Amino acid sequence: MSRRTVMGALGVTQILAWGSTYYLPAVLAEPIARDTSWPLTWIVGGLSLGLLVAALVSPRVGMTIERHGGRPVLASSAAAIGIGQIGLTIAPNLPTYIIAWLVIGVGMGAGLYDAAFATLGRLYGRDARSAITTLTLFGGFASTVCWPLSAFMVSEISWRGACLVYAAIQLFVALPLYLLVIPRGASAGITPLHDAHTAQAPIAAKPPIVLLVTLAVTLTFAAGLSSLMSVHLLTILQASGVTLAAAVGLGALVGPSQVAARTVEMAIARYHHPIWTKIVSVSFVAVGVSALWAGLPLIPAALGFYGAGIGLESIARGTLPLALFGASGYATLMGRLAMPSLLAQAAAPWVGALLLERVGPHGTLGVLASAAVLNVALTGGLGWMVSRHRLRLSLLA
Repeated sequence: MSRRTVMGALGVTQILAWGSTYYLPAVLAEPIARDTSWPLTWIVGGLSLGLLVAALVSPRVGMTIERHGGRPVLASSAAAIGIGQIGLTIAPNLPTYIIAWLVIGVGMGAGLYDAAFATLGRLYGRDARSAITTLTLFGGFASTVCWPLSAFMVSEISWRGACLVYAAIQLFVALPLYLLVIPRGASAGITPLHDAHTAQAPIAAKPPIVLLVTLAVTLTFAAGLSSLMSVHLLTILQASGVTLAAAVGLGALVGPSQVAARTVEMAIARYHHPIWTKIVSVSFVAVGVSALWAGLPLIPAALGFYGAGIGLESIARGTLPLALFGASGYATLMGRLAMPSLLAQAAAPWVGALLLERVGPHGTLGVLASAAVLNVALTGGLGWMVSRHRLRLSLLA
């Protein structure tokens, strides 16, 4: 199967996977609460519990992709999400609803970015960088496509009907695409991930463990920040005096900013190491969040910086580990790196709610700005370690 076909299939399925899981409660939570009288906190908390399950399964997902390729794992993700959506459709009570989200969480762990990146690394080795960037471009349209689709379905066939349609999409569109298009194992012509040269690489050439730990910490910080902001952004904007309609309009700037930044990255990626993508990403997020906290009048510009930053973060998340640690064991590494990030994403909505209650919207932005600046410092240290490691490699060559 050609690379273009594989990328097209993965791009479409990523839009569908994100839109029917991570972005689902943003549209369906209120209609579910009105229809069922279940607590809104628990309705939204279903996603957090799903992310918790995704975190727990992610190391196993990475190891399975490493051994068997991404095809069976991605196919199982579509099946799990589809079954979970059926569970949401028929849920007669809150416990059943939560159980359905736990099943969806398995699908999220096996089918969102980290699993898709691991699959691309398994297929294309070090040449996967451009493919990862392209895939994030597709993923950037998930909310743009699925939020209006979800809203339309809720108005026409109710929230249960919307969940059933998403189940059908996963089982009868995404699942067949994975099975028909994603190659088994490694692609022809790609160097195996475990070869003699890799096995005999000198210990001095391997990145130090502190580099891996710092990378994991910066990725986790970024995941937690973006998750908290995505859930509570509209509340924070309204607290600053912006109307709901205006807050929705301003929030809509984040998506195009992500896509624009990823497009620029795609054009210039071959000219720089992925560490610079990471540095620019965390810097943009810090500028955007700090500007919101400072109360500067240019809210669109602040959200533009923030959106561009989290857009680039998705790329750095996949390309930087590949550049630092190579294709050998990349899928396993991505599974391990995904676990703390997904745990942070699962906790972030509840942490944000607690902060809003205790210190208010402005205080919450202050905490987020401090965390974002700290992440810039951590990433600066990571960049220094990467430059030292690359220098050591050049001396060994």
